[in-house]
Parts: sequence; C-alpha cells; structure tokens
Amino acid sequence: NTKNNESISVNNPSDMPNPIDIDSIFEPYIKIEIITPKDYIGSILNLCTNHRGKYIATNYLSIERAQLVFEMPLAEIIYDFFEKLKSVTSGYASLDYEIIGDKVSNLTKLDVRVSGEIVDALSIIVHKDNAYAQGSKLCKRLKEEIHRQQFEIPIQATIGSKVISRETVKALRKNVTAKCY
Repeated sequence: NTKNNESISVNNPSDMPNPIDIDSIFEPYIKIEIITPKDYIGSILNLCTNHRGKYIATNYLSIERAQLVFEMPLAEIIYDFFEKLKSVTSGYASLDYEIIGDKVSNLTKLDVRVSGEIVDALSIIVHKDNAYAQGSKLCKRLKEEIHRQQFEIPIQATIGSKVISRETVKALRKNVTAKCY
C-alpha cells in the first residue's frame, strides 16, 4: 500500500515504487505441515525459525512420528528449503503447505550496481533482516563470475542510496618486466 492508500501489485522488483511512497508491503504466507520422526524435531524447529517461520503446534501421530505446524512467508521455501529439510532429516520428513493469505512484512528492494550502474535483472526484494547477508552473498558471487578487465569493476549491493556490501574485481596489470628476461 502506498501513502495515499492505493494498492499496487509488483511482479518485478524494478517496478517497485520509491520507498518514501510505500506505507506497507504485503507478502504471501503459508501454513506448513511437516511430518517427521521425533528424532529430527529440534533440527526442523531450527531450520524453520531461520526461515522466518512462526511455530504453531506439534501433534504426535504415534510414539515415533510427529507433525510440526508453522506459518512462514512463501518466499522462504521457494529456493532451497525442501533440500535443507531433506538434509537435516536424512530424507525422512514430508512437507505439505497451503497459502493462508497476505501479511504485512518488513521487505525492501535490494539493488546491485556494477560500475555504478543499477542492473535491474539482479534486483531482488528481501526481508530487511536478511538484506546484508543476501547482498554480501550476491556481490561475492558476481566477483567470481565477472572476468578481470583493464580497469577495476566495483560491485555494490544497495538499499536506496545506502551501500550495504561491496566487492571489487581487480584490474589486470601489465607485466612490464616480462620483456627484460
């Protein structure tokens, strides 16, 4: 919602309005149910809370199996949540979720600047608590992928005009003494 109470749907981070004009941002939430052996309850609780999950309940289906219920943002399970869940439970957990609606979240647009220019394709919408980690990770990954040139290439992750992370692809240097030997 913007300051003048008009609701805007954003499909692309580059379409996001100026942060000054934004009153609140809504994010889709899901109810997640995980059925697992009781030995893995602690690691699943840790995994879900690290992904902004809110614990709702634990239901014991038998002596050895439990059902854990959480509410969490849909964005948190899209990328690698299922793989991490299978990893911490040795493949013994099952996952089911349903969309429960939109809730107000503390989200922000993270821009990536390469040589001072914003690259719209690399802009993402992230939770403010995860912005530094996401920006740092993205800058380090880009530093590995961009080849060295005859000049320095600065890579910056920014929120608005504030730089939260920076990496630099160093320039190639001429080897002036190579001809002497």
